[in-house]
Amino acid sequence: MDSSKETVIHAKKRILIGATGSVASVKIPLIVKTLVEEVGHLVEIKVVATTAALHFFDPKDVLAEVLTDKDEWSAWNKMSDPVMHIDLRNWADIFIICPLDANTLAKLAQGLCDNLITCILRAWDESRSVIVCPAMNTNMWNHKFTAMHLATLTDVLNYRVIPPISKLLACGDLGVGAMAEYHTIVEEIIKEAGIVH
Repeated sequence: MDSSKETVIHAKKRILIGATGSVASVKIPLIVKTLVEEVGHLVEIKVVATTAALHFFDPKDVLAEVLTDKDEWSAWNKMSDPVMHIDLRNWADIFIICPLDANTLAKLAQGLCDNLITCILRAWDESRSVIVCPAMNTNMWNHKFTAMHLATLTDVLNYRVIPPISKLLACGDLGVGAMAEYHTIVEEIIKEAGIVH
């Protein structure tokens, strides 16, 4: 039987977290730690990170398995080997991209799939939730393409957006573009996953 069509009830909710190349990826260890502290007995967590995201955090500081493009390619050698982006698609109950940088936002809106995160989303089961947490410079956030791309994610792909907030950004600019506060993201993950704690 095609495993993607099986109805499986998991004892724990399976949360997949994607991290892209925004400085807000520095919050990944804290987000995972908070989830583990609040609902760790009710969830399983895996993190998928782009190469750029790993510039901002060390996988050893994350209380979950961290997977990268390198892991996908090294796991596949012949036709019968598993395909990691499909396995992760089948594994996850919910996928949250935090942060979603401007580059990955543009890729998703155009249907591009050139890394592990974008391949998972291109193969995603549309009955499952996707949440994105944009994070970028204020001018990037205000760019016309950003509104167009977000509309595609919400209106066509049915992703849910946790909007950025206004603060002094890492680049020194003051304005909207910072990823939502980590506790807001954790609360939304718990809510979206239907976890009662």
